[in-house]
Amino acid sequence: MQVPLLDLKAQFQSLREPILSAVEQTLSSGSWILGPTVERLELALSERLAVKSSVGVASGTDALLLALKAVDVGHGDEVILPTFTFFATAGAVVNCGATPVFVEMEDDSFNLDPADVERAITPRTKAIIAVHLFGQSAALAPIHAVALRHGIPVIEDAAQAIGATYGSTPVGGVTELGCFSFYPTKNLGAAGDGGLVTSNDTRLAERVRLLRNHGMQPRYYHHEVGTNSRLDAVQAAILLVKLGRLDDWAAARARNAAAYSAAFAAEADLRPPLDTGVGTHVWNQYTLRLRRPGRDALRAYLSERGIGTEIYYPVPLHQQPCFRHLGYEDGRFPRSEEAAQSCLSLPIFPEMTGEQQGHVIDSIRTWLRTA
Repeated sequence: MQVPLLDLKAQFQSLREPILSAVEQTLSSGSWILGPTVERLELALSERLAVKSSVGVASGTDALLLALKAVDVGHGDEVILPTFTFFATAGAVVNCGATPVFVEMEDDSFNLDPADVERAITPRTKAIIAVHLFGQSAALAPIHAVALRHGIPVIEDAAQAIGATYGSTPVGGVTELGCFSFYPTKNLGAAGDGGLVTSNDTRLAERVRLLRNHGMQPRYYHHEVGTNSRLDAVQAAILLVKLGRLDDWAAARARNAAAYSAAFAAEADLRPPLDTGVGTHVWNQYTLRLRRPGRDALRAYLSERGIGTEIYYPVPLHQQPCFRHLGYEDGRFPRSEEAAQSCLSLPIFPEMTGEQQGHVIDSIRTWLRTA
């Protein structure tokens, strides 16, 4: 039996006709960059995420970059972020000319540790990026409390967490700015790249809107140096179709996560991911940890049985070659380093059948008893 890590073909087939119709209508309109379709998506997402403003951009990476620029992060500044996250979080900081300052993760949630955030603040700290990793909100209240004491904005990296909440508030609208990705693997994915910046601060949102289009308003009048980061209308049309299924897909992911956790609860060598209860978890990934050596052997065994997996993330950012010059020693962030060596993400996509999930569970149990 084949169980891919994610089945985008199955997702497309379930929405084939409305997606093709929306794309055809958009192409026929001749308005392919920004325009009314993008505006409809922005309004729909503002309502869905309970924010005043949503600004469509070209990618989740650009969302982070433009959010940082909107709060004036630049040369000589420092930005605090977790070391256990996708590279784009730190890459956006460096591409603003600033220095990433890495902090440890909480052991239960994979998200940044508020206590380590407090310790990392210096007079050069210009922003904090709180990543909602794998679909679960970071502990925003204590993080934001630290930031407010020091007059520092918090940017939510919600690339993996659209639809998640902190308490009852959707992520992306709790702090100054939120950043989302529409990369195809996300819970709400386009057929290519796309991203979104959200805010309840109209001034910040308008600055992002200006920066995404060369700092231009009106046409050919440039108020500052921005960039080309415009969401195209075809991607917006596809996302508008998919948005109507977001809650159903999140519910299916939650059911799959619950089935995994129930099946693995008695396995002493496995550590299933924890829903910490800070809000609604949307399970972009189901990432368990192996309590004994052999993660790579388990992954190879599952691959032989037709099961797709992924390691998010095998190397924490402070150990990446391009950041070695920052001087972080191995062992500086033991929780993140341990997670990088032991974590493995399993298929959890909404279209996964019970038979497919049973195959994954049975295969892991077999390996645990025979390896």
